[in-house]
Amino acid sequence: MTVSAPARPLTDLAQMVLNAIPHPVIMVDPEGMITFANADAEDFFRSSFSFLSRNTLSKFVPFGSPLLTLVEQVRERHSPVNEYRVDISSPRLGPDKIVDIYVAPVTESPGSVVVMFQERSMADKIDRQMTHRGAARSVTGLAAMLAHEIKNPLSGIRGAAQLLESVVPDEDRALTRLITDETDRIVSLVDRMEVFSDERPVDRSPVNIHVVLDHVKAIAQNGFANRLRIVEEYDPSLPPVFANRGQLIQVFLNLVKNAAEALAGIENGEIRLSTAFRPGIRLSVPGTRDRVSLPLEFCVHDNGPGVPEDIRPILFDPFITTKQNGSGLGLALVAKIVGEHGGVIECDSSPRGTTFRILMPAWREAAGQEEASDRESSR
Repeated sequence: MTVSAPARPLTDLAQMVLNAIPHPVIMVDPEGMITFANADAEDFFRSSFSFLSRNTLSKFVPFGSPLLTLVEQVRERHSPVNEYRVDISSPRLGPDKIVDIYVAPVTESPGSVVVMFQERSMADKIDRQMTHRGAARSVTGLAAMLAHEIKNPLSGIRGAAQLLESVVPDEDRALTRLITDETDRIVSLVDRMEVFSDERPVDRSPVNIHVVLDHVKAIAQNGFANRLRIVEEYDPSLPPVFANRGQLIQVFLNLVKNAAEALAGIENGEIRLSTAFRPGIRLSVPGTRDRVSLPLEFCVHDNGPGVPEDIRPILFDPFITTKQNGSGLGLALVAKIVGEHGGVIECDSSPRGTTFRILMPAWREAAGQEEASDRESSR
């Protein structure tokens, strides 16, 4: 029987470094006991380190969990292993606990391994956002082509229909009006798509999100949502968002209108607008070492029947809609605007209601001054 060397106690510096890692990290000894857990791991396992250290890893994950298999595999091969989208859901950890796992051997303590978890929620948000941006780029090319190849012939068709209307019998004028109306509708659709081809930098400044939401609420209550209850749950201490005010109005007007349409014919329909500060959400910027903080959370919630499950993964793609006469461009445009602001949008939906959640950066004076300087130098 081989006796493993005891794990060395962590230095204060090592402890600080591991606690600074924004992912749960634990160390497991050859007997399966948890010998180290950083601060994020305590939150992840919903237990203090003093409790974790008195138990084996198997106590916190389901019987036969793939995590335990990975740990054994690393011990046997003495080499690190990555595994993606591992389900470790349990009554203790909670439902829908899907994580990426990195397991590596500890050379100074044979038989011990280090395990790092990366929760999929934020990673999935970023993946979806990249998909939305790619879809928006495809619409950009399509819009440019349509503007050139379709709008000009359409104007000729419309003009011909108007001339025919003055010479055809009365019973045929309905057909010429139909041609004119449908031509106008196609032109309107192409005009909406041309918005996707606007690649100019977004002109941003500090914006009070509550002023924006109040403006959107006033428009809704005096129009399409005049029979619905709109509830506000605001954090009054929220800092300004670094954004374009007009585009934010466009985003939330679209989301509130979607919510109102989802509540059509539903008794006690309610739309809830909420704002909150969520510290700790930071994203890496591709190509740099910078990490952007997205602490501002804005939500539009309705108690409607929810989004059909089959279209939830592609909800922000162009031309995806559940409306009979919808174009499917509204949410694609919302995703484009949010992405251009460096934010992330996601949709949580169930038969009890739907929530659109937007995470965006807060205003920082230094960032605002730098962007203003960039705009000046580009003129």
